[in-house]
Amino acid sequence: MTLVLAVVAGALIGLSLGALGGGGSILAVPVLVYLLDQSPAQATTGSLVVVGTTALIGAIAAHRAGNVLLARGATFGIVAIGGAVLGAKASAHVDGDVLLVAFAALMLLVGALMAWRLLRLGDAAAGPSHAARPSLDDPIITFSPTFACACPRALKVLVTATVVGLLTGFLGVGGGFLVVPALLIALALPLPYAAGTSLVVITITSAAALATRAGVGSAPDWGVVLVLTLVSALAAVAGTRLADRVDTRRLSGAFTVLVLTVAGYTATQALPALL
Repeated sequence: MTLVLAVVAGALIGLSLGALGGGGSILAVPVLVYLLDQSPAQATTGSLVVVGTTALIGAIAAHRAGNVLLARGATFGIVAIGGAVLGAKASAHVDGDVLLVAFAALMLLVGALMAWRLLRLGDAAAGPSHAARPSLDDPIITFSPTFACACPRALKVLVTATVVGLLTGFLGVGGGFLVVPALLIALALPLPYAAGTSLVVITITSAAALATRAGVGSAPDWGVVLVLTLVSALAAVAGTRLADRVDTRRLSGAFTVLVLTVAGYTATQALPALL
């Protein structure tokens, strides 16, 4: 039964991560805790393996599809490493129930943001998207022939990247729900490119957080994590191929309902332990 649950959950996580450029990873911790019997500390560590590996394979598939701007994704990810390290160190000193309550609050926020975006965009968000490749001639900082800085954009990238890193390190999530909007706004990338490039960022921050956690605390059940990771990774490849072919608005709507439902369940399970 555990194997079946891991396969089903892994498929859901991977499909949403590949098709939406994030979101699915936020289910990894509740899945590991409530379906696969891991402690919160084990789950947040195991989630980093699932999220990082899935994002890496998804990024490769998205790159082959032409939806990744590697240099911009790598730059954003490197900026986020500091936050990921700090978040991972802080997580080791927090009670498991507090982690779960924080996770439930984060899921409620993500669900609300996704619902708001769907309502705001309306039918314009429906259907496949075939955006033109964005221009790479609008850098944030240049040094030659003279120094120039688009400082408001640079500040947006710095703040958002740091927050993404903190969330990845502390709660074991990819942070795609923050990365994609940041790439849309700060770097002015069309949605397909923002979704694909966000996978590069998630790969980098997950690796940094996992390296920081190495040898600290109890290890997760690596067999369960491996199954979840393999299925998620395969599903992420399928998700990236679906991104340009399906009505992502309907997919986002269904996923929003699922996130809010899991958030409510997580809160009802974790809150009583703190009261």
